[in-house]
Amino acid sequence: MDVPPCYGPDGRPWPGAYDDAARTPRRRSADHPGEEPLTDSSVPATGTADRDLRTFVAGLPKAELHVHHVGSASPRIVSELAARHPDSKVPTDPEALADYFTFTDFAHFIEVYLSVVDLIRTPEDVRLLTYEVARDMARQQVRYAELTITPFSSTRRGIDERGFMDAIEDARKAAEAEFGTVLRWCFDIPGEAGTEAAEETTRLATEDRIRPEGLVSFGLGGPEIGVPRPQFKPYFDRAIAAGLRSVPHAGETTGPQTVWDALTELRAERIGHGTSSAQDPKLLAHLAEHRIPLEVCPTSNIATRAVRTLEEHPIREFARAGVLITINSDDPPMFGTDLNNEYAVAARLLDLDERGLAGLAKNAVEASFLDAEGKERLAAEIDSYTSAWLGS
Repeated sequence: MDVPPCYGPDGRPWPGAYDDAARTPRRRSADHPGEEPLTDSSVPATGTADRDLRTFVAGLPKAELHVHHVGSASPRIVSELAARHPDSKVPTDPEALADYFTFTDFAHFIEVYLSVVDLIRTPEDVRLLTYEVARDMARQQVRYAELTITPFSSTRRGIDERGFMDAIEDARKAAEAEFGTVLRWCFDIPGEAGTEAAEETTRLATEDRIRPEGLVSFGLGGPEIGVPRPQFKPYFDRAIAAGLRSVPHAGETTGPQTVWDALTELRAERIGHGTSSAQDPKLLAHLAEHRIPLEVCPTSNIATRAVRTLEEHPIREFARAGVLITINSDDPPMFGTDLNNEYAVAARLLDLDERGLAGLAKNAVEASFLDAEGKERLAAEIDSYTSAWLGS
């Protein structure tokens, strides 16, 4: 699933990036698209300025706040897991995964996503996935990431809860020691599984004997249609009382009322996606006034058809309203992107230069749950890198 971006720095898709019949993003397989984004011979000529921005982004120290654990698995890892579990319908050939990860709509994306979740069956699978995700992040100069994990999806499939927690923690510590990438966890409720999943996720997130050291926040993901936010209020209240921060998805495939519900009922400190917020000027003003960040994932929104085209993405409206924007990749290999590409997309949509991109990177640091010393250190690294780049 680790594959070249669907979009070039001019915002147009790479040649062959779309299925002509469905106009659905397609991906071609590769090992590590983020490592050398400018040397692929398939990249159309875009001029020195665009290429320089991509080179700048490739080396820019970054934080990522909205990226999913299973959704970050590369084709190499997915194919290895599929080979371990041959009863799965997931292809074992990394090339075939490009077709498998072509989505007709958001519901189809969820169906495919859950088929990959089903490949994670043992603590060893969990550890492998987590460690390799961190490796891919480090290649993109991600210094800090809050990785969204859905433990209910694993424990309900029979993975021992203690084994699961030990696996993610072992991978977290190894990744920080070996790659320098700091991982923290967001445990999220799979909304489609209802209150049973909410109860189990809350227990795993708040019970001292099982709660992992790296856990910092509590979320809510999955489909929004037919899954109202207010029903999850008691579970968020318990998580917040236990010291976790509230970061639900809202307004990705539903209207702005879902975002209001996340704010008023779930006491959200950040909003995952929040795409429909642009439909409500009062909501945008509220987000801006209270510095409530949006975790924006442009390519994801196109791939799942939450937004029809990149040109129609509301990120410009967010910026004009003064909302704190962070740039994220969501489920990057599944959507044929990575964090570096999302910064390149944002640069074009918002007409940003290097300083503007550095500002976006610092937004993510500000909006993160990293401690004050860590925030200061990472912000200073971004400033130092930018100054050195511009000075040269």
